[in-house]
Amino acid sequence: MKQKVVLLLLASLGVVFLGNVCFAQQLKVAYVDLTKIFSEYYKTQEYDKILGDKQNAYEQERDKMVSEIKQFQDKMNLLSDKEKDAKKAELENKIKNLQEFDRSKQGDLRKEQDEKMKELLKDINEAIKQYCQQQGYTLVFNDRVLVYQDKSLDITDKIIEIINKNKPTQVSTPKKK
Repeated sequence: MKQKVVLLLLASLGVVFLGNVCFAQQLKVAYVDLTKIFSEYYKTQEYDKILGDKQNAYEQERDKMVSEIKQFQDKMNLLSDKEKDAKKAELENKIKNLQEFDRSKQGDLRKEQDEKMKELLKDINEAIKQYCQQQGYTLVFNDRVLVYQDKSLDITDKIIEIINKNKPTQVSTPKKK
């Protein structure tokens, strides 16, 4: 019992001491909306298009495989029971190949998306760190964990400007007359 009281007393003193140190330094606090930063980051938009194209190519290939299986099943329905039994293994193999294709492609897409999100988050975190060091911020929070936010503490738009600063400009092609 005495140990618990001593631990509680030490913890309380630690909190008081830490609080005094933090307020003595004058905290400069801000927060960012990571969802908005991700959605407005030009690299995210570029990647979404690339991933969408890959997803469409996967779906087209999958649809082709499904169509072949359906055609094979339709042909099997016209066969006698003995001929159906002979073709059953081939049908099962086609279905198994489709399932493996689905697992493989979905896993590849998910892995690629995770890797890209880590890369984008690294860029965003670096931009936040640089901005906050330049501006003298002590703490920056993600808005997802805040219960109340004063909009004057929101530095999201400044971070978006920084990360989009190096956005490559698209070269427009001259219109033919």
